[in-house]
Parts: sequence; C-alpha cells; structure tokens
Amino acid sequence: MALREEILSVIEKNSRIGIDELSAAIGAAEIDVANEVKAMEDEGVICAYHTMIDWSKTSIEKVMALIEVKVTPTRGMGFDSISERIYKFPQVSSLYLMSGSFDLMVIVEGKSLLEVANFVNTKLAVLDTVQSTATHFILKKYKDHGTILTAKYEDTREKVSP
Repeated sequence: MALREEILSVIEKNSRIGIDELSAAIGAAEIDVANEVKAMEDEGVICAYHTMIDWSKTSIEKVMALIEVKVTPTRGMGFDSISERIYKFPQVSSLYLMSGSFDLMVIVEGKSLLEVANFVNTKLAVLDTVQSTATHFILKKYKDHGTILTAKYEDTREKVSP
C-alpha cells in the first residue's frame, strides 16, 4: 500500500494521532509522513478533522433527520446549483447526491423535532426545484462512522425452564 493510502487509512479512524505515532504505525519517516499529510491538506484530499460526539450522553438536545429530496435539475448545472442552495443552510450538516427514487439525501440537525420540521416546511420544501421530500428522524444511533456507540445488548430477563 502506498504511503498516502496508509496515512489515510489510519487517520480516518483516529484524526488525533500525532505525526510521530502515525509514522511509527506505518513504518515511514516522520518527515515523509508530515510532508504527505500537508500535501493532502493542500490538495483538499484531507478536508477537515472531526470529533465524534455521542450527544445522547450530554445535556445538549440535538435532533437529526435524514431528508430524502426529489428535485428537478437545472439546465447546464445539473444538481450542483440546487445542492449549493441547500448546503448553505446552517441546519444542513451533510448533503449527498444519490441513486434511487430520490436525488439528494440531506442530513439536518436541530434542537427539536419542531425546529427540523419548520426547516423542511419553510426553507427546503419551498425551493423552486424541489418536487418532494421524505423526512426520517434519527431515534437512536448504534454505530456512526465505524464506531459502535451503544453497549452490546444483554438479555436481563429471568430464565424460565419448562
């Protein structure tokens, strides 16, 4: 595996790893690793570094919804023009073009179900090229970005023998 791919496979799972640990993990010189990371940042291969938080374990209320959106693409711009209008809303945390019966998957965050519903009704669904939406609220996360967030289910029911 090339240096670049080795670096990416490690930092995808742990973006806080130091250059010294990273170089030791993949068996490459620190200067080579540091230069490659910098080059990938400059090229936009590495776009950002994120922290995954289990908000259900905090006092902060957050509601997430997956919103499927069917749109009419604009001539000459395809889906890019409407996608740009949608991803500029601060409530939108992620936006994907996808195959299937809907064109876009929008992930929205809000403080309540009502706030997310208001966003869909007053900002998203009223856009001129939006044909329809289907909103799915996330009730519980079990696994996110490859990380298991919940403890393994243990059956605590009393065992009854016949």
